[in-house]
Amino acid sequence: MSELRIAMEQVRYSTISTLRNPAAVFFGLMLPVVFLLIFATIFGNETIEARGGIKTSTYYVPGLVALGIVSTTFVNLAITLVVLRENRVLKRLRGTPLPVPAFIAGRASSAFGMAIALTVVLLAVGRLAYGVSLPGNTIPAVVLGLLVGSAAFCCLGFAVSSLIPNEDAAPAVINAIVLPLYFISGVFFPTDDAPAWLNNLASVFPIKHLAEALLNAFEPSTTGAGIEWVDLAVVAAWGLAGLVVAALSFRWTPKGE
Repeated sequence: MSELRIAMEQVRYSTISTLRNPAAVFFGLMLPVVFLLIFATIFGNETIEARGGIKTSTYYVPGLVALGIVSTTFVNLAITLVVLRENRVLKRLRGTPLPVPAFIAGRASSAFGMAIALTVVLLAVGRLAYGVSLPGNTIPAVVLGLLVGSAAFCCLGFAVSSLIPNEDAAPAVINAIVLPLYFISGVFFPTDDAPAWLNNLASVFPIKHLAEALLNAFEPSTTGAGIEWVDLAVVAAWGLAGLVVAALSFRWTPKGE
């Protein structure tokens, strides 16, 4: 069997495993949709002048797409890898003929597929329920943001999994990382009026840059393809750093062995 076919089998297996996990489905696919319904219902459809006249409901969509990308790649991937490692599943896989690239590609591709599905669902719900303005000329910016963001956060998921001591600590560690960053990165609400030091702190991390790159594609004032190369470069740099850390420290055996 070729490595490509093996990788495709890994994609199928990983996707089925995720869909059979109620917690992963809810937090990865359903929670961003629930957030959209709540925010758009509570805060209505006001115009945010500081953001080029974008409607409130439209503002939430790219931010929650960014949250969904992080959730389906970084969060789910890191926690799943720790659980598999501590239960010696990775150790057993390492002893099989399964090629390492096929395993990695299968896991990453499955996470990427979930991110695409979530993006489509959010766009559909936003459009049908709240009349969200969908990108036209800026569709390339959305697609590129989805690709770069998913790849980068998959790399970071592999990297962070090697630093988590055990499966009980995994959800706490991952949520302690992402939850504060969601709030200060403008995922849930604009942070233009936040203190400068807080915005500067958020700018160090990739979630803000991913959210900004996607948001730019939805702003009515955006011209051209709407690709934010600087923001995407920061996200890609974090992904490259995660790839290096993962290559140097990824573990196939439980901590302590």
